[in-house]
Amino acid sequence: MRWLAFHPLVVLLWVGPVLLAPVSSAQESKKDELQPIPTVDLKRNTPIEYNTDIAPIFENKCFVCHSGKITEGDFDMSSYDKLMKGGRKRGAKVIIPGKPEESFLFLACARRARPIMPPKTETPLTPHELSLLKLWIEQGAKAPTTTRVRTKVVVSLPPALVRPVRAVVVAPDGKQVIASRGNQIHVYTAQKKQDPGKKEVLDWVYQRSLVDPNVKFPDGKPAGAAHVSLVESLAISPDGKTLASGSFQEVILWDLASGQIRQRLTGFADRVTALAFSGDGKYLATGGGPPSEEGELKLFDAASAQLVAEIRNAHSDTVFALAFSPDGKYLASGAADKFVKVFEVPSGKLVKSFEGHTHHVMGVGWTPDGKRLVSGSADNIVKAWDFDKGEKIRDMPGHQKQITALVVVGKTPQFLTVSGDTTARLWNADNGATIRQFSGAGDFLYAVAASPDGEVVATGCEDGLVRLYNGKTGALLKALAPEEAAPKK
Repeated sequence: MRWLAFHPLVVLLWVGPVLLAPVSSAQESKKDELQPIPTVDLKRNTPIEYNTDIAPIFENKCFVCHSGKITEGDFDMSSYDKLMKGGRKRGAKVIIPGKPEESFLFLACARRARPIMPPKTETPLTPHELSLLKLWIEQGAKAPTTTRVRTKVVVSLPPALVRPVRAVVVAPDGKQVIASRGNQIHVYTAQKKQDPGKKEVLDWVYQRSLVDPNVKFPDGKPAGAAHVSLVESLAISPDGKTLASGSFQEVILWDLASGQIRQRLTGFADRVTALAFSGDGKYLATGGGPPSEEGELKLFDAASAQLVAEIRNAHSDTVFALAFSPDGKYLASGAADKFVKVFEVPSGKLVKSFEGHTHHVMGVGWTPDGKRLVSGSADNIVKAWDFDKGEKIRDMPGHQKQITALVVVGKTPQFLTVSGDTTARLWNADNGATIRQFSGAGDFLYAVAASPDGEVVATGCEDGLVRLYNGKTGALLKALAPEEAAPKK
């Protein structure tokens, strides 16, 4: 199984007081201590094959924290090549071919090294799975020799501790902020209040959670969640009336006035990691696709939810970013294959490709004149491109870690980025200069949004906080904690 976007989960419910004999602290400590997972003797006449034997284990047990936008410790396990690069802390020591007892991944999965993988709240590897991993490393941790055949994924609810803010949007009128945490979507509304100096200011308060009544716990009780799986992406229509949310193999269109589901889109191959409405609200674009296999890109009529175009093989890896040109004639996409591409709307015909990033492209945007694009990548760099010439204009360094999202501010040449370096930056696309930096986050940032006038800037963080800033001064207005929106028990 894998939860909401990728992972298995057992939901534990407290069922009332139980009388137990007193337990000493030593006994309690020993009971809570996780025991190492044993290996078993495998009877194999053929070598371990990565795509057949190993990849399905990682997909079911590890992808929720180590793929897509969320890659704990910068350790991406979504493909063989990314796996072998290791993470930020251990690099090549994660897997040492031929030496499982010196490979951190094996030791962590065996619960013999910290931090353990998966975490103790998740389903661990079975002795058989651990033995396959060990034997694969012993045999040299060899690359795939077959084409991956995707198995049917069983999706179940994620644990409450999975709460990073993967997506955030600000309503066109600047009066609502909507964020995704885990499989939940929380709506915050601005209310007027007086500050200590009796000046009228806006305060942001929790309004509601968007709930799909069909999402339930194993015992049949309502889960109070928007999707079964993790909410990977959000987009709000230009009139502010409709919210689109993307998750594993589905997109839901919500009526924001009532909080009710308007339509449900299905038929996606994997996670829907990018969403965008056209400026006139006519089209909704969706992006995603199985990691290292395909970049899926579809175009829908936003009113009827009918499929207008499906762009086959738009990219060779997951699509993470989408943006319509100001005139609505083109759709730009950025993907894990390191390319920025532009397609004609609504035909889906490829117009141009831009090559130059050395890692996943996580964000794209257009300048108001439609003549330039900007893109942000996990290579830490922002690039500006001349659309007509198909050439790079400039690099814009500044972030110290991977850029995870990018958004253009209204109809201005300014745009925002967020990064794993815990900062958000406001840039000028005309000259490549950083206008302002927004600080205060103490953890990895995944999402950024702004009101069209640039007055309100919202960022989404690994710690579950949505931070709201004054976009003109950089001042922190408020940090919205997940507890404020937690369902009452």
